[in-house]
Amino acid sequence: MPDATRCPHCGAPAQFLYFNDGKFRSQIRCKVCSALSQLSKPLRKPKTKYWCPHCNHALYRWKQQPLCTIYKCDYDNCPAYLKALGKLNPQEKKLRKNKSSQFKLRYQYREYHFNKEHLMHAAPDSSKVDLDKIYNTPNVLGLVLTFHVSFAIAARKTAQILRQVFKIHISYQTVLNYAEAAAPYCHHFNFLFKGTIDDESAGDETYIKIAGKQAYTFLFISSENHKITAYHVADSRDTLPATTAMTEAIRTEKPNQKLSLITDGNPAYPAGLHFINEKRDQHKQIQHHKVIGLQNLDDESELNRHFKQISERLNRTYKYHIRAANGFKSTNGAVALTTLFVTHYNFLRPHMALGYKVPIPKTEINLVDTIQAKWCKVIDMARLSAPCQQVAA
Repeated sequence: MPDATRCPHCGAPAQFLYFNDGKFRSQIRCKVCSALSQLSKPLRKPKTKYWCPHCNHALYRWKQQPLCTIYKCDYDNCPAYLKALGKLNPQEKKLRKNKSSQFKLRYQYREYHFNKEHLMHAAPDSSKVDLDKIYNTPNVLGLVLTFHVSFAIAARKTAQILRQVFKIHISYQTVLNYAEAAAPYCHHFNFLFKGTIDDESAGDETYIKIAGKQAYTFLFISSENHKITAYHVADSRDTLPATTAMTEAIRTEKPNQKLSLITDGNPAYPAGLHFINEKRDQHKQIQHHKVIGLQNLDDESELNRHFKQISERLNRTYKYHIRAANGFKSTNGAVALTTLFVTHYNFLRPHMALGYKVPIPKTEINLVDTIQAKWCKVIDMARLSAPCQQVAA
């Protein structure tokens, strides 16, 4: 008899207990109170990992994906399932009989296989070209960024303009080298001076070409001041890059600010927002609104359609500025030009919707008249705000 065994009826210790069922040794009788009881055995650990918060039934593993595992409740009397089922109109109930996969009525839980350390924002690599040791003046650097980035002119044509108009003899490769060398400074400048965000932000992804393969650029823009709050280049439009972009979009939120993100129907956005909200308090949950298709077939799309139009207009502006590149040879080239575009869009480009003001006004930049001088001022401010090694990292 184990020494720690006690009679569950009178509490008698082990020396007053004996096995009453012979070799099975599972039933004990107490010599003090003569009561019978079962010898407690350690319970087997349940295989169930998660339970439904609405009906307390076990969730089963529904889908296994590289980034997450989805668990689902299959209890037909689950309150969440019955509530979602009751919201269907007669047409949807009829469609559900043939295409049940189009309706998400049951409770689902996602177990993510990544954490905050995996949310690495795309950043331009440090260039071999040191801007302190270039053979041309800062004004030439500013002219290169002005024509190549602000005016969206190709590198070869930029070199031709500088040669035939300004008598500045540089090659198109020098134009590309200067742009990649300035990108790390501008990336640091964008993050440092982004400022606070609006309550509503619209986001979308647009495709680009890198080494002949399709890649995606995620862009988020504030609804009122029209500044780009996040930009991220990735080789897919899955949950991880979407979560990375949304995390950066809300990085500079104000305390107790109620945020809403408006996107299209890409399932990566609600999945990524689920990951973000798991780490936040209940009163700081971020709301998500979807705008589906080109027509307003539901109330949510009709209410938030103007946010979607803002993000689509941003995509067209972004495509205009990268079209001259005719695709990218490397990911770093795409990230570098995207970074420079964001700097131009947020700090240098006047917006008609803002009364021809820039989304993020800086006094130091506004005191300068020419665009090439503004580019030089941006790089100087980035240098003064952090050491060169930190910017390159």
